[in-house]
Order: sequence, then structure tokens, then C-alpha cells
Amino acid sequence: MAIKYIPYFKETIQGQAILDNFTRTKRVLKYAENDKVLNRINRGMPLYEVETEEIVGSKEKENMVIRGECVSACAYLKENNIKVDLVYIDPPFASGADYAKTIYVRRNPKVVEAVEKAEEKLEDEELRSFEEKMYGDVWNKEAYLNWMYENLMAIKTVMSETASIYVHLDWHIGHYVKILMDEVFGEENFIDEIIWHYEKWTAGSNMLQKNHDVIYWYSKSNEFVFNEQREVTENLKKKYENGYLIGGGYGSNGLVVYDENNPKAKKLINSGKYKVVYANTEGKPLSDVWDIPFINPMANERIDYSTQKPEKLLERIIKISSNENMVIADFFGGSGVTAKVANDLNRKFIHCDVGVNSIETTRDRLVEAGASFKVMDIKDGVNLYRNPVQTMEKVKSLIPGLKEEESISNFWAGVINDSKEGIIPVYIPNLMDSGTKILDIVLVNKIINGEIPELEDGIRKVIIYYIDITDKKEVKKFVKENLRRDIEIELKDLKEILDETVVTDILEYHIEKKELIIDKFISDRLIGKINEYNEKMKAQKVSTGKKEKRIEISDEGLELIEMVSLDCTSKKGTWNSDEEIKIDKKGYVTKNGKKTKEFWDGKISFKKKPLRIKVRNIAGDESVIIL
Repeated sequence: MAIKYIPYFKETIQGQAILDNFTRTKRVLKYAENDKVLNRINRGMPLYEVETEEIVGSKEKENMVIRGECVSACAYLKENNIKVDLVYIDPPFASGADYAKTIYVRRNPKVVEAVEKAEEKLEDEELRSFEEKMYGDVWNKEAYLNWMYENLMAIKTVMSETASIYVHLDWHIGHYVKILMDEVFGEENFIDEIIWHYEKWTAGSNMLQKNHDVIYWYSKSNEFVFNEQREVTENLKKKYENGYLIGGGYGSNGLVVYDENNPKAKKLINSGKYKVVYANTEGKPLSDVWDIPFINPMANERIDYSTQKPEKLLERIIKISSNENMVIADFFGGSGVTAKVANDLNRKFIHCDVGVNSIETTRDRLVEAGASFKVMDIKDGVNLYRNPVQTMEKVKSLIPGLKEEESISNFWAGVINDSKEGIIPVYIPNLMDSGTKILDIVLVNKIINGEIPELEDGIRKVIIYYIDITDKKEVKKFVKENLRRDIEIELKDLKEILDETVVTDILEYHIEKKELIIDKFISDRLIGKINEYNEKMKAQKVSTGKKEKRIEISDEGLELIEMVSLDCTSKKGTWNSDEEIKIDKKGYVTKNGKKTKEFWDGKISFKKKPLRIKVRNIAGDESVIIL
């Protein structure tokens, strides 16, 4: 359970229900059950214990990479009086799309032929890979807006008085969220609607290409940070026709610099040989239509994260609305671009995301960037296994006898056939919806007055699983007083099942002198996934006649390893990555944050005797072994 609830604001929230003031011809545009979200907000943000799992770099740094939900992270920040000066969020777009991670199988370092092939340039499609669904961006409009309302209210609570917030969306839901933000931040604090324009060709021939996203920019008050930015025009390019502007160059009138952070530009400036002219101070004032291309698949910036945004986009936002040493926060951090760019521009950063893949991707990205930060985990009682989608599937398989049943509504996860009780409907909270994680009077009221009456008369019992509960005695009392049907409601703690979702991989190793050598790596979960993929390919071969593309794993299994880290400082508590290697999808090694052209040989060297080993497999699951 939550330690306590942190109020969103000092004052009670006033005002009408969100979006309830717009009437259309046939219906009122409003939240379904809007009282639910207001009830939760009146209770406050749940504060849970937060554990520091790893410290990277100098310990005095305030930078944070937090695994947890936005609302819980804001509760922690407010409780510790931490204010943020700029917020950028790129939340789900309510697009109906499923997002998957492509998992690449590395080459086996124990095979000589693989080592010889390491120097060959391989295209991604030549690599052995399969996909794992990370999360589904599938919402109904009302549920999405309720969820966004909670998050925006929580974020506003931790913003400084001069802070701005940029919310990145697209055509699916952006116009609704714009109205929502007017209510949360005030119409008078709306600054601009930014159009991010890019080129892509995906639509059919019978429609226009959808080549832009929208970014809504609001402030906390009428005093906010604004640093004017300028853009290079064609006239400016002609003025310095002998030079080039992107990255810096020198022309007939001196050194022309568009991006002073570019290493080549810095080198030319520091040489002292040229008169420096900054193009972004001579150019046209920046408009609210930004032409910034998608990340080139071959660019060094690309990290194979499906929702990754260009660094140039975040650089522009951070330069406009913050100054050095200010705190930049991203509560749906994804690939970690906000944290990485903030660090590059000498800002402090807070990265938050519920997905472990986001945390690992960002952590590795920041290590390569030389950043110092803490990796923190919100202990909300939910072990998200790999991701919410995977956890939901796993939980259902762990409940004995649970199976799907078409005769009941989708509210129920399924039913259990019991010899004494008959059919027992089972409710499991949706881990993608923070509003269902806490069992309170509002949710119980929906169950006993909305869902149970719809069940067939012969059903005598239902099971309600919960992750957190406001007050068990109060809930049971409410059920007793309001249940109008002769039916038993059994409450069960889902955390007892979630604790069983962790599957530890098996590692065999030995140490020779100053090297730890991995002999064998076994990941039952990954092998199961690969077997599923192979069966799918086999069926595809039968139906299409095409060549079967199987994934074969060696006896050693080393191709299933993505990272190895050694803690040579402590056997317990906060992790210290004293030595680490990360193997990219083509088999090359990054040692302690430095990329190399070396192919992994199944070893990791150390200077001081290791006390713990952490191994991350290619799907992102981490196992720790104490030596």
C-alpha cells in the first residue's frame, strides 16, 4: 500500500468537470464517470517507497532515472520538495497501435566463424530477430482523457512558477488534450501550438500524407523562461556562400556557426583563426512550424526504440524554455532523448517511465554520454516483469483454472470453474490504467452496481484482485451495505501472484586471473519465445512455401546476452557498475560507455575482484548473482 497520499495542490480543486462545457448536436462531450478521476485527485497522489538501485558517476548529482508511473513519480518529487523548470512529455497518442521491440540475437562468440564474420557489414534484415510486444496504445477516449487529466494535474504540482510544459501528440487525440490543458493550466497560460513537420510516405494513394505532429506549449504562470531562437534562411546561406552553416564552417566573412555544440565547430572556434559569426543570431526569428527530419536509420543517434524522437527537436525546446543548471523532466521518457539532450546542454534531468526497456535504454545511453545520475525504482508493489502487456499475460497464466469466457463482459479477465461454486468470474486490474490499480469505493461501486447485476443468476461468487487498496475494512463494509444480490465477493492481493512472475536466468562462469569468462547462459523465457517464433515460421513455410527462417541457439547460449556488469564495491544494496560491457546487435562491444570495434569474446576483464555479476539478456531481463 501507499505510504500516504500527497495532495495535488494546497487548495481544493475548483471548477466544472473537464470537457463538460461543450455541447454537440447529438451528445454532450464529457468524460464517462468523471467523478472517478476527481475522487482520486481529491484523495491525492500515492506516495510509495523509492529505492536507489544504481548510482552512475559522481554521487552528488541530482539527475534521476526513475522507473514508475508519472503520478507516483510526482508524489515522490513533491514530498522531497523537488521542482522542475521544464517538462516535455511524449505520452501515448491513443492511436490504437501496438508497439513492439525488435529483439536481435547476437552471434555466438564461442564460434570461430562468427568471429571472422564480425568484420563483415551486415544489414539489420540479415540479423536473426523476433519481436516482443511492449505495450498497446489502445484506449477509449474517455479513459485516455481521465488518465491524462490525472497526469497533467500531478505534473503541474511539481512545476516551478516559471516552468513551461510541452505536450507532444498527433491528430488522434491532440485536439481533446488541448481543451484539457486549457482547464488544467488555464487558457491564459497557453503559449503556442508547435507543428513538427517531417517527410514520410506511409498513407495510401487515396489520402493525404500525415506528415506532422503537434506540440502544445503552456506555462505555469505569466512569468516563464523564453530564450529567442533564430533559424537559418536562404538569404543568410547566400551571404556566406563560401561556407556551410550546418555544424559550422568558414566563409569569405569569417567562421559561420549554426550549431556551436558541434565538435567540428568547437575546434574551429577554439583555433582563434577566424572571425566567428553565429547564424542563429543573424537568422530569422524561429517560427512555430519546425522542419526537423526523422532520425536516419543509419545515423549514430538511432537506438532502435520505436517511439524515439530526434535530438534536434528536444534541443530546440530545451534551449527555448530553460537555462543551464535548470531541471528538465520527461515523465514518459521512452528512449531517453530528453535526458540525453538536457545533459549535453548542461541541464539537470529527470527521466521517468513505467517500462523497464525505457529505463535500460536510457541508462545505457546516458552512460555513453558520460552523464552522472541515479537509477531509482518506485516500490508500488507491482513487479512489471518486462512490461505491462507481458505481465498481464503472465498473471492470467498463473491463476489456477482461469480461462476466457465469452458469456461475460470484457471487464472480467475470465472465469474459474469450481466444482462447488460453479463459474466464478475473476477481475484483474489493468496495469496500463493507473486508475484501476487502487481498489477504492468508486471502483467497488462500479463492480457491485454495474458489473455484477449483468452476470447470470446462477453465479454465486466473484473474485476481485487488487494491487493496492485504500482501506480493506471500509471496502468490505461498503460491499455489505450496498450489495443487492446474494453473491460472495472475495478480495485477493495480486502482488502475491506478481512476485512469481520474475524468472531468473542461469549463468555458468569461471574466473582466470583478471577475467570473468562466461561458459553458459540459459534463459528459459527467451528460449520459449524463440520456440514460438520458430513454430510460426514453420507454419508460414507450410502455407506459403517460402524458405523457413528459424532461429537456432547454441548450447552455450551466449548470443542471448546483451550486457554484463560487475560490482566490485558491494555485495548488496545500490549497484555499482565498476566494469561493464554491452554487446550491440551486430556483436560489437561498448566497454564502460565507450564504443569499440571489438567483437565480444565471452569475457569481461576487471581490476578489482568482483563481488556481484549482473547479466541482462537481449529482451532486457536482468539477473544478479552474488559471488
